[in-house]
Amino acid sequence: MPNRRILSLWFPRLGAERLIRMERGLFDAPLAVLRDTGQMQVIVSMNAAAEAEGLEPGQPLRDAQAVCPHLVTRLQNAPAEAAFLSAVRRWAGKFSPWVAEEAPNALMLDLTGCAHLFGAEDGVLEAVERDCAELGLTVRAGIADTPGAAWALARFVQQPGGEIHRSGDDIAQEARATRSRAVKRRHWTRGGTPPQKLPEVARAARIAPPGQTHGALADLPVAGLRLEAGTQAELARLGLRRIGDLTGQPRAALARRFGKGLVLRLDQALGSAPEPVNPAAVSPLFAVRMTLPEPIGLEEDLLAGVDRLLAPLCARLKARGLGARVVRLQVFRADQTMQWVDVGLARASDDPERIRPLLRMKLEEIDAGFGIDMLRIEVLRSETLHTRRKTGHLEAGRAVAERLATGHGLDDLVGRIGARIGLEQITRRHPASSHVPEKGAQVLFSAWSAPFGEDWPQVPGARPLLLWRPEPVHGMAGPHLGAGFRWRGRDMVRAGAQGPERIAPEWWLDEPDWRSGVRDYWRVTCESGEQLWLYYAHGGTMSPGWFCHGAFA
Repeated sequence: MPNRRILSLWFPRLGAERLIRMERGLFDAPLAVLRDTGQMQVIVSMNAAAEAEGLEPGQPLRDAQAVCPHLVTRLQNAPAEAAFLSAVRRWAGKFSPWVAEEAPNALMLDLTGCAHLFGAEDGVLEAVERDCAELGLTVRAGIADTPGAAWALARFVQQPGGEIHRSGDDIAQEARATRSRAVKRRHWTRGGTPPQKLPEVARAARIAPPGQTHGALADLPVAGLRLEAGTQAELARLGLRRIGDLTGQPRAALARRFGKGLVLRLDQALGSAPEPVNPAAVSPLFAVRMTLPEPIGLEEDLLAGVDRLLAPLCARLKARGLGARVVRLQVFRADQTMQWVDVGLARASDDPERIRPLLRMKLEEIDAGFGIDMLRIEVLRSETLHTRRKTGHLEAGRAVAERLATGHGLDDLVGRIGARIGLEQITRRHPASSHVPEKGAQVLFSAWSAPFGEDWPQVPGARPLLLWRPEPVHGMAGPHLGAGFRWRGRDMVRAGAQGPERIAPEWWLDEPDWRSGVRDYWRVTCESGEQLWLYYAHGGTMSPGWFCHGAFA
């Protein structure tokens, strides 16, 4: 069986180059794509001209404009970038049928058995660079036996036409206590020495030969292991800056000091731990759009456009026997920005009248800005609908009555409420197969479950309406129920009692709350009118005692 070979493709300027493809006038100007964090706007992507000005990803906009006053900025459109990455993934399918997306700007390909179609792996890299140059995309590539090693080679090996991607302190730097070289470490915009271009290396340096992953990664920085910034900083303080510095360290000591994540990433990069490449699932695309001759901004106009789009969208769903479960409305503004809203249905449907009210509730969240010139509706998730048959008037009336009785009207109500507070906030209870009181019912999401269609199973003893975590009860010693007790700082006097009902724990499970052993439950009526559910724990691995577990209505 041939060795597994993985190709990692990294597009460091994907967001900026997507805009350049749309606006050719941005090609020569320094361009930065900004993300709004709530407190400020930071750079997430930029073109080569902006990098030449000394800008860096993650830099605040105010600092970037101080360095480059003529900087051209655009707000990030994350869904559009994700769609563009999906288009690039389809192009990458020419090299391998096994292509996975790594958001937000990378692809992972399984090249096993495919490289010979392009004249070996060197030919694959040449074809990738040639196609990306024609598409106007900057690409960094690496090939190795594991996804982790290919990821590191793509980002931390010198690539044609640029510098090595670095993160944190330079790996060639001396110990942190050595401050004599601090001026050389500073960025040139703050008075340091301007960076020098390193000579380009051969394309083969980005290819780790089969079985030589360890040697290919030894001189790369520890950031190539996809570690968190805090872990990288701790390793740098200890002088562990290269991956080769970690491979000789005891795994147990690394796990105790830095956690299992570091050991896992190291083993994945070297091939000791498996790491699959999960290709993106091919799903049918249901989307419609409408371009407007003049920008609109009124809610009535938006609703009219939604009505025009829902009819053909639902017709396509009906033709495939599918129903929409999650729908997204996208509005494209005249200033090249976009906003979207998502709605979820409690039950999949291909009826426009069930989708329209949900979208109408979300229109008030849309900011028209300088005007909206295009609308687009996309089905993010669809489900198969049951087949239908034609019936007469009597059978149709009976079917409508059954539909209302089985809760389809409730599904519409769940969908409308979920559009406001979220579908995950609406739950229902189903019986569970357990004699333990707090596990006698399970909580399910209403949008993804059907009502329980049978009678609720009966238990031998009565169960209270309210259950809470057991609370200690004072004033009674031994398993015998006393005439009075103290609970929640109140003195309670017993007026009546029913019981006991003995309940044993599930011995095959380790439940922390049931380590007190067998319980004897009592329904106690107090003179104040409260009916409490008390139990005496006989003691297992814990001390015995009395507790209150709930209250009857």
